[in-house]
Amino acid sequence: MSYLSTLTLSHFRSHKGARLSADQRPVAIYGANGSGKTNILEAISLFSPGRGLRRSSAEDMMRRPDNLGWKVGGILTAAATEYEVEITSNNGAARQVKIDGKPKAQTALGQLVRILWLVPAMDRLWIEGAEGRRRFLDRITLSFSPAHADQSLKYEKAMRERNRLLKDQVTDPHWYAALEGHMAQAGVAIMAARIDALEKIRTAQLGGRTAFPTADLSIAETQRDIPDDVDDFCISLQENRARDMAAGRSLLGPHRSDLLGVYQAKGMAAKDCSTGEQKALLISIILANARALSEESGEPPLILLDEVAAHLDIERRNALYSEICQLNAQAWMTGTEPGIFAELSGKAQLVSVSENSGISSVSQE
Repeated sequence: MSYLSTLTLSHFRSHKGARLSADQRPVAIYGANGSGKTNILEAISLFSPGRGLRRSSAEDMMRRPDNLGWKVGGILTAAATEYEVEITSNNGAARQVKIDGKPKAQTALGQLVRILWLVPAMDRLWIEGAEGRRRFLDRITLSFSPAHADQSLKYEKAMRERNRLLKDQVTDPHWYAALEGHMAQAGVAIMAARIDALEKIRTAQLGGRTAFPTADLSIAETQRDIPDDVDDFCISLQENRARDMAAGRSLLGPHRSDLLGVYQAKGMAAKDCSTGEQKALLISIILANARALSEESGEPPLILLDEVAAHLDIERRNALYSEICQLNAQAWMTGTEPGIFAELSGKAQLVSVSENSGISSVSQE
């Protein structure tokens, strides 16, 4: 299974220095609000490609007022192999990744381990803008297909350059041809990977025994369907140039997609469900994602759950812990007091976090 056996933090947010040791069991982290619990989860989320669970810049993660840069390290076991991972940022510069002492691109992290997370900021996922739902969809997709990160970067780079031409009112088609070719190739791959990921989630939900409601997930396109053929996509981009030029940006492509969710048992759109139902749907999707990954690779992912149990009744909380244990996944969970994790007694490792004068301290029990 995949798990972190050691986690070290240096000048990372409120943690001047911290070291945690863990085994394969879930890890329950408790402490007062503002003590630094979520900072630990954020550090772990950096072992996955992307900007982490807060989507913060490297500079924002730097401990104040030290301004010395920061380092996150760990011993990661995946597929029965140990990896030493080090992620650093010097004085707010872009993150640098080393795996077993060798510099690597951030996307290489996706080949080692899959990490899923659920944080309070995601509670409004279904009622806010489509951008957050696209990110959520792409995190799901990335968990199944690490190459999705590279395709997304290729698409975004080509689209930025095309948008620059559009804003400058460039009409010469030769300037657009190569960029639109790159957008079409990456865009088709992005959409295919997203559709495949949602099908795996659907299968995992249908085949799983869970106390959480099933969510029917689908992709809605803005304006019109995105072609699933590279040549057709190129033609659509060419035909859309005049409209895109008037808007000053590309109006067709996977960057405009939206994720739709439906509470299956009620036939109700997720956006119209109660706050508790929306939370339960999110938990259901994360658990289904974890089951699907475990079934596909035999390796359950790391799961990060920030303050998730505080909003569940005892029955649902017990069900969540039970499903995590059945998955045999190393889940890192936070809460304000140890009683929230009473049902995990003997099944989880406890970590206490406290804060004094802006410095967080950790203690393992």
